Amino acid sequence: MRYDKFTQKAQEALALAQEILDEYNHQELDTEHIFLALLRQDDGLLGKILKRMDIMPEAVQRRLESTLDVRPKVYGGATAQIYITPRVKNLLTLARSEAQRMKDEYVGCEHIFLAITEEREGDTAKLLREFGINKEKVYQALQTIRGSQRVTDQDAENKYMALERFARDITALAKQGKLDPVIGRDKEIKRVIQVLSRRTKNNPVLIGDAGVGKTAIVEGLAQKIVEKNVPEILKDKRILSLDMGALVAGSKYRGEFEDRLKAVMDEIKKGKGEIILFIDEMHTIVGAGAAEGAIDASNMLKPALARGELQCIGATTLNEYRKYIEKDAALERRFAPVFVSEPSLEDTIEILKGLRKRYESHHGVVIDDSAIEAAVKLSDRYITERFLPDKAIDLIDEACARARIEVYSMPEELKEMERRLEQLGEEGRAAVDRRDYEKAAELRDEADRIQEEYRRKRNEWMKQRGIDDRVTEEDIAQIVSSWTGIPVSRMVESEMDKLLKMEDRIHQRLIDQNDAVTAVSDAIRRSRAGLKDPNRPIGSFIFLGPTGVGKTELAKSLAEFLFDTEEAMVRIDMSEYQEKHTVSRLIGAPPGYVGYEEGGQLTEAVRRRPYRVILLDEFEKAHPDIFNILLQLLDDGRLTDGQGRTVDFKNTIIIMTSNIGSEIITENLKNGSFDYEQVKKDV
Repeated sequence: MRYDKFTQKAQEALALAQEILDEYNHQELDTEHIFLALLRQDDGLLGKILKRMDIMPEAVQRRLESTLDVRPKVYGGATAQIYITPRVKNLLTLARSEAQRMKDEYVGCEHIFLAITEEREGDTAKLLREFGINKEKVYQALQTIRGSQRVTDQDAENKYMALERFARDITALAKQGKLDPVIGRDKEIKRVIQVLSRRTKNNPVLIGDAGVGKTAIVEGLAQKIVEKNVPEILKDKRILSLDMGALVAGSKYRGEFEDRLKAVMDEIKKGKGEIILFIDEMHTIVGAGAAEGAIDASNMLKPALARGELQCIGATTLNEYRKYIEKDAALERRFAPVFVSEPSLEDTIEILKGLRKRYESHHGVVIDDSAIEAAVKLSDRYITERFLPDKAIDLIDEACARARIEVYSMPEELKEMERRLEQLGEEGRAAVDRRDYEKAAELRDEADRIQEEYRRKRNEWMKQRGIDDRVTEEDIAQIVSSWTGIPVSRMVESEMDKLLKMEDRIHQRLIDQNDAVTAVSDAIRRSRAGLKDPNRPIGSFIFLGPTGVGKTELAKSLAEFLFDTEEAMVRIDMSEYQEKHTVSRLIGAPPGYVGYEEGGQLTEAVRRRPYRVILLDEFEKAHPDIFNILLQLLDDGRLTDGQGRTVDFKNTIIIMTSNIGSEIITENLKNGSFDYEQVKKDV
């Protein structure tokens, strides 16, 4: 028999059958080995057929493995010789006949399985009878998978149920109640509905920053479709999210990716306009699957979009839209942009209140209103690189997880009571199914009694341990501190004592310089008390004086006081920035220059850890252009780096040191009449 007339998957199954033969130390390749190989195939067709017949593939596989395990084994040199039984030869002949009968050009896994169902004796026949598998049922299941498709090439199995394999049905998830509620995006959803209702170019693309809720808008639309709260033209439509990663994964042969995408598009066409395709991270279609001599996904989608055979919703960020989509004018003109902005603080609070029940039920904790407000305000103030509502939701989620871990490390007695409550619940449901209502009532009464005792003991244990299952403002503040290193949680008594005695702690390392130490200490205390200007750094100081009096040492002492190590300080020697072009070293090179991807020394250090002491040593030696950048930093508390990212300096302490005026200071000291205020004025 010509094996080149078998599909790729069928050839893989026969090769896997030989591996199974070696695994069990058998010498004869039999029908059972091929049957098991079909079951073990990754993403195999047989598993899908059995699931369509309401049969668990794992159960059939276990039964087959136990059958093969008791067969005689051959050890030694004899295992090198493999014999094919007459049953297998007959099986492959029958498979070929099935392919011809179904007018298929290649023998696939389904034809081999149909031939297996013809078995009338032996272990396979017993197993088929045991699970109620027969040829008619297999035909019916195969019809739902294959439809009217025929096997015309060796990759046919990969084209069956292409949408089920490479897409996720968002409307089905909405029907099952598995999607989070979408709050405060009515304007954007209405705009998407308007674009979808157009006669031509009815393909919206959602453009907005990462985390602002582009995917949530599509989920909101799916929920509206399920609720029938959409115009007539969109009723009964299905939104399917295309998984570009799954589509590309494993497509190693030329033309394989195109075949998969074409199969997806063919199924959409068969849907006769009832399917809307959602492509998240839409820029990934440009260049996807484009091996040498092949065309990418965007060029395959263009004709279908132009003819109106495919209706699509895209989602991407503005940078990627500009970089990938705008460059391709033919692709861009098929889509209508819908801009999605970051929600306001008030809207984000409403969004979190809408999601609160989901997170409470998942984590088994209670979220206070104060925690929601703190999550929004603190994330907006301190986590500047990400966007609302995503960063606020992440804060709530992690704070709930932290509280849950503390609550659920409970004694074994309480865990046993939890298990008993679950067991009683299952027994009660079973009793209702049997219509044994008397037993169900008994079980419910017992569950109520145990629940009451469980609550009492759990509350006692939590009170004893000082554990609370409520997520509060303080929990959110602690998570923000762990993410950014910025101390935003409420000051505990030990920290208050530390800040009150700050001057004494610094003077243990630095002798004298009382005025400078007091000025720095006051700035830190103002910041922790929440009295500083929110749009400027914690403090900015110029330390002037001759060499060796302790200017740099004070900066090191401050870093050690705040972070327990003097290494937690960004020290920049400004004598290295005397040339005009050295500005790019601080904030990063502009686009097109060498080192553009690396970022700046100052901006990268603060971007990674926003709570820092920044020491600009001998700043008078720097080029005047550097002072213009520092002016923006001191005035607005932020800098924009070479890549266009805004870096927040509002939680930094900036110290500049210089030798300017050291002659005046030295002269006054020599005269013995050192008037601090007068010297300060003269300098």
